[in-house]
Amino acid sequence: MSYFRISPVWRRWSILLASAGLLALLAGQAHAARFEQVPHASTSGWQEKRQQMLGHDQRIILIDAGHGGIDGGTSHGDILEKDITLAISRRLFLLLRSDGFDAILNRTGDYAPSEENRWLRSSSRHLRDLAQRKELAEMLPANVVVSIHINWAPSPSKHGPLVPYRQEGRSFLLARSIQDQLNQIYDIHAAPRPGKPFYLLNKITATTVIVEAGFISSPADRSKLCTPHGQEEIAEAIASGIAAYLMEV
Repeated sequence: MSYFRISPVWRRWSILLASAGLLALLAGQAHAARFEQVPHASTSGWQEKRQQMLGHDQRIILIDAGHGGIDGGTSHGDILEKDITLAISRRLFLLLRSDGFDAILNRTGDYAPSEENRWLRSSSRHLRDLAQRKELAEMLPANVVVSIHINWAPSPSKHGPLVPYRQEGRSFLLARSIQDQLNQIYDIHAAPRPGKPFYLLNKITATTVIVEAGFISSPADRSKLCTPHGQEEIAEAIASGIAAYLMEV
Protein backbone atom coordinates (compact mmCIF):
# COMPACT_ATOMS: atom_id res chain seq x y z
CA MET A 1 0.00 0.00 0.00
CA SER A 2 1.57 3.31 -1.07
CA TYR A 3 1.56 6.56 0.88
CA PHE A 4 -0.58 8.25 -1.79
CA ARG A 5 -3.19 5.55 -1.48
CA ILE A 6 -3.73 5.88 2.24
CA SER A 7 -3.12 9.58 2.83
CA PRO A 8 -6.78 10.61 2.28
CA VAL A 9 -7.82 8.00 4.80
CA TRP A 10 -5.29 9.16 7.36
CA ARG A 11 -6.37 12.77 6.83
CA ARG A 12 -9.94 11.80 7.70
CA TRP A 13 -8.63 9.54 10.47
CA SER A 14 -6.84 12.48 12.13
CA ILE A 15 -10.11 14.43 12.07
CA LEU A 16 -11.92 11.46 13.59
CA LEU A 17 -9.39 11.22 16.40
CA ALA A 18 -9.79 14.88 17.23
CA SER A 19 -13.57 14.60 17.03
CA ALA A 20 -13.52 11.50 19.20
CA GLY A 21 -11.82 13.41 21.97
CA LEU A 22 -14.30 16.26 21.70
CA LEU A 23 -17.34 13.98 21.64
CA ALA A 24 -16.03 11.99 24.59
CA LEU A 25 -15.94 15.19 26.64
CA LEU A 26 -19.63 15.69 25.88
CA ALA A 27 -20.61 12.30 27.28
CA GLY A 28 -21.72 13.93 30.53
CA GLN A 29 -20.75 13.88 34.17
CA ALA A 30 -23.24 11.14 35.01
CA HIS A 31 -21.26 8.53 33.08
CA ALA A 32 -17.82 9.85 34.01
CA ALA A 33 -18.65 9.92 37.72
CA ARG A 34 -18.63 6.12 37.80
CA PHE A 35 -14.83 6.14 37.68
CA GLU A 36 -14.04 9.16 39.89
CA GLN A 37 -13.87 7.13 43.10
CA VAL A 38 -11.56 4.41 41.82
CA PRO A 39 -7.72 4.12 41.66
CA HIS A 40 -5.92 5.86 38.83
CA ALA A 41 -6.13 3.92 35.55
CA SER A 42 -2.34 3.97 35.10
CA THR A 43 -1.89 1.08 37.53
CA SER A 44 -1.78 -2.29 35.79
CA GLY A 45 -4.00 -3.92 38.43
CA TRP A 46 -6.78 -1.42 37.94
CA GLN A 47 -6.50 -1.69 34.14
CA GLU A 48 -6.98 -5.46 34.30
CA LYS A 49 -9.87 -5.17 36.73
CA ARG A 50 -11.54 -2.48 34.62
CA GLN A 51 -11.19 -4.53 31.45
CA GLN A 52 -12.68 -7.57 33.16
CA MET A 53 -15.54 -5.48 34.54
CA LEU A 54 -16.35 -3.98 31.15
CA GLY A 55 -15.76 -7.24 29.28
CA HIS A 56 -13.19 -6.00 26.78
CA ASP A 57 -9.48 -6.11 26.11
CA GLN A 58 -8.66 -3.18 23.82
CA ARG A 59 -10.95 -4.45 21.07
CA ILE A 60 -11.86 -1.67 18.64
CA ILE A 61 -15.54 -1.10 17.85
CA LEU A 62 -16.11 0.76 14.57
CA ILE A 63 -19.47 2.50 14.32
CA ASP A 64 -20.38 3.01 10.68
CA ALA A 65 -22.95 5.81 10.31
CA GLY A 66 -24.70 4.83 7.09
CA HIS A 67 -24.85 7.11 4.03
CA GLY A 68 -23.92 10.82 4.23
CA GLY A 69 -23.25 13.77 1.95
CA ILE A 70 -24.77 13.38 -1.49
CA ASP A 71 -26.07 9.96 -0.44
CA GLY A 72 -29.15 10.63 1.67
CA GLY A 73 -30.25 7.01 1.87
CA THR A 74 -33.94 6.26 2.12
CA SER A 75 -36.40 9.03 3.02
CA HIS A 76 -39.89 10.03 4.11
CA GLY A 77 -40.76 13.53 2.98
CA ASP A 78 -37.88 15.72 4.11
CA ILE A 79 -36.69 13.12 6.65
CA LEU A 80 -33.43 11.56 5.42
CA GLU A 81 -31.84 8.30 6.55
CA LYS A 82 -28.35 9.86 6.65
CA ASP A 83 -29.41 12.31 9.36
CA ILE A 84 -31.02 9.66 11.56
CA THR A 85 -28.09 7.25 11.26
CA LEU A 86 -25.65 10.00 12.24
CA ALA A 87 -27.75 11.03 15.25
CA ILE A 88 -28.02 7.45 16.53
CA SER A 89 -24.35 6.72 15.79
CA ARG A 90 -23.18 9.77 17.73
CA ARG A 91 -25.22 8.70 20.74
CA LEU A 92 -23.95 5.13 20.44
CA PHE A 93 -20.35 6.38 20.26
CA LEU A 94 -20.77 8.45 23.44
CA LEU A 95 -22.39 5.58 25.33
CA LEU A 96 -19.64 3.11 24.43
CA ARG A 97 -16.84 5.57 25.14
CA SER A 98 -18.31 6.58 28.48
CA ASP A 99 -18.38 2.90 29.45
CA GLY A 100 -14.69 2.53 28.59
CA PHE A 101 -14.93 0.78 25.24
CA ASP A 102 -12.59 1.65 22.37
CA ALA A 103 -15.20 3.02 19.97
CA ILE A 104 -14.52 4.88 16.72
CA LEU A 105 -17.14 6.82 14.72
CA ASN A 106 -16.41 6.81 11.00
CA ARG A 107 -18.11 10.12 10.22
CA THR A 108 -18.98 12.98 12.53
CA GLY A 109 -20.79 15.17 10.01
CA ASP A 110 -22.76 15.16 6.79
CA TYR A 111 -20.24 13.90 4.26
CA ALA A 112 -19.79 10.71 2.24
CA PRO A 113 -16.68 8.54 2.68
CA SER A 114 -16.49 8.34 -1.13
CA GLU A 115 -15.30 11.98 -1.09
CA GLU A 116 -12.00 10.77 0.43
CA ASN A 117 -11.54 7.79 -1.88
CA ARG A 118 -8.80 8.59 -4.41
CA TRP A 119 -7.38 5.09 -4.77
CA LEU A 120 -10.26 3.04 -6.20
CA ARG A 121 -10.67 3.54 -9.94
CA SER A 122 -14.41 3.12 -10.25
CA SER A 123 -17.08 5.33 -11.81
CA SER A 124 -19.51 4.16 -9.12
CA ARG A 125 -19.65 6.62 -6.23
CA HIS A 126 -21.61 4.04 -4.24
CA LEU A 127 -18.86 1.43 -4.66
CA ARG A 128 -16.16 3.96 -3.70
CA ASP A 129 -18.17 4.82 -0.60
CA LEU A 130 -18.53 1.20 0.50
CA ALA A 131 -14.89 0.43 -0.29
CA GLN A 132 -13.76 3.37 1.84
CA ARG A 133 -15.81 2.13 4.80
CA LYS A 134 -14.30 -1.33 4.40
CA GLU A 135 -10.79 0.15 4.10
CA LEU A 136 -11.12 2.00 7.42
CA ALA A 137 -12.33 -1.17 9.15
CA GLU A 138 -9.30 -3.08 7.90
CA MET A 139 -6.76 -0.33 8.64
CA LEU A 140 -7.74 0.21 12.29
CA PRO A 141 -8.06 -2.85 12.50
CA ALA A 142 -11.59 -3.09 13.88
CA ASN A 143 -12.63 -6.16 15.87
CA VAL A 144 -16.33 -5.31 15.74
CA VAL A 145 -18.13 -3.29 13.04
CA VAL A 146 -21.69 -2.07 13.57
CA SER A 147 -23.20 -0.31 10.55
CA ILE A 148 -26.28 1.80 11.36
CA HIS A 149 -29.07 2.07 8.78
CA ILE A 150 -32.81 2.73 8.48
CA ASN A 151 -35.25 0.48 6.64
CA TRP A 152 -38.11 1.26 4.25
CA ALA A 153 -41.07 -0.76 2.94
CA PRO A 154 -44.00 -0.03 0.59
CA SER A 155 -46.46 -0.82 3.39
CA PRO A 156 -46.57 1.47 6.46
CA SER A 157 -47.55 -1.54 8.57
CA LYS A 158 -44.08 -3.06 8.18
CA HIS A 159 -42.12 -2.03 11.25
CA GLY A 160 -39.44 -2.91 13.77
CA PRO A 161 -35.67 -3.40 13.82
CA LEU A 162 -33.71 -6.00 11.86
CA VAL A 163 -30.06 -7.00 12.32
CA PRO A 164 -28.45 -8.74 9.30
CA TYR A 165 -25.11 -10.36 10.07
CA ARG A 166 -21.98 -11.63 8.34
CA GLN A 167 -22.35 -15.39 7.94
CA GLU A 168 -20.00 -16.61 10.64
CA GLY A 169 -20.45 -17.49 14.29
CA ARG A 170 -19.31 -14.33 16.09
CA SER A 171 -21.28 -12.03 13.80
CA PHE A 172 -24.39 -14.11 14.49
CA LEU A 173 -23.83 -13.86 18.24
CA LEU A 174 -23.42 -10.08 18.00
CA ALA A 175 -26.52 -9.75 15.82
CA ARG A 176 -28.59 -11.88 18.18
CA SER A 177 -27.47 -9.85 21.18
CA ILE A 178 -28.32 -6.50 19.54
CA GLN A 179 -31.59 -7.83 18.09
CA ASP A 180 -32.71 -9.04 21.53
CA GLN A 181 -32.14 -5.59 23.03
CA LEU A 182 -33.91 -3.77 20.19
CA ASN A 183 -36.83 -6.20 20.32
CA GLN A 184 -37.48 -5.11 23.90
CA ILE A 185 -37.90 -1.43 23.09
CA TYR A 186 -40.03 -2.17 20.00
CA ASP A 187 -42.00 -4.93 21.78
CA ILE A 188 -41.52 -7.46 18.97
CA HIS A 189 -39.91 -10.89 18.62
CA ALA A 190 -37.82 -10.62 15.44
CA ALA A 191 -34.76 -12.77 14.76
CA PRO A 192 -31.51 -11.63 13.12
CA ARG A 193 -30.93 -12.74 9.53
CA PRO A 194 -27.86 -13.56 7.44
CA GLY A 195 -27.07 -10.60 5.20
CA LYS A 196 -25.56 -12.28 2.17
CA PRO A 197 -26.22 -9.51 -0.43
CA PHE A 198 -24.60 -6.70 1.60
CA TYR A 199 -21.14 -5.50 0.49
CA LEU A 200 -19.84 -4.75 3.99
CA LEU A 201 -20.92 -8.15 5.32
CA ASN A 202 -19.14 -9.86 2.44
CA LYS A 203 -15.95 -7.79 2.36
CA ILE A 204 -15.09 -6.92 5.98
CA THR A 205 -13.34 -9.75 7.79
CA ALA A 206 -14.13 -8.51 11.31
CA THR A 207 -17.23 -9.43 13.30
CA THR A 208 -19.79 -7.32 11.42
CA VAL A 209 -23.51 -6.58 11.58
CA ILE A 210 -25.87 -4.09 9.99
CA VAL A 211 -28.46 -2.58 12.32
CA GLU A 212 -31.63 -1.59 10.48
CA ALA A 213 -32.94 0.47 13.40
CA GLY A 214 -36.52 0.69 12.17
CA PHE A 215 -38.70 1.54 9.16
CA ILE A 216 -38.84 5.18 8.13
CA SER A 217 -42.04 4.26 6.27
CA SER A 218 -43.74 3.23 9.54
CA PRO A 219 -45.45 5.98 11.59
CA ALA A 220 -44.83 3.98 14.77
CA ASP A 221 -41.12 3.56 14.05
CA ARG A 222 -40.70 7.21 13.05
CA SER A 223 -41.79 8.23 16.54
CA LYS A 224 -38.57 6.62 17.78
CA LEU A 225 -36.28 7.27 14.84
CA CYS A 226 -36.94 11.00 14.61
CA THR A 227 -36.96 12.10 18.26
CA PRO A 228 -33.99 12.61 20.59
CA HIS A 229 -35.56 10.34 23.22
CA GLY A 230 -36.20 7.57 20.70
CA GLN A 231 -32.72 7.86 19.21
CA GLU A 232 -31.19 7.63 22.69
CA GLU A 233 -33.32 4.58 23.43
CA ILE A 234 -32.17 2.88 20.23
CA ALA A 235 -28.51 3.76 20.89
CA GLU A 236 -28.73 2.41 24.45
CA ALA A 237 -30.22 -0.87 23.17
CA ILE A 238 -27.44 -1.28 20.59
CA ALA A 239 -24.76 -0.42 23.17
CA SER A 240 -26.22 -2.96 25.61
CA GLY A 241 -26.22 -5.60 22.87
CA ILE A 242 -22.58 -4.91 22.00
CA ALA A 243 -21.52 -5.00 25.67
CA ALA A 244 -23.38 -8.27 26.27
CA TYR A 245 -21.73 -9.83 23.21
CA LEU A 246 -18.21 -8.74 24.26
CA MET A 247 -18.71 -10.19 27.71
CA GLU A 248 -19.97 -13.43 26.17
CA VAL A 249 -16.99 -13.96 23.85
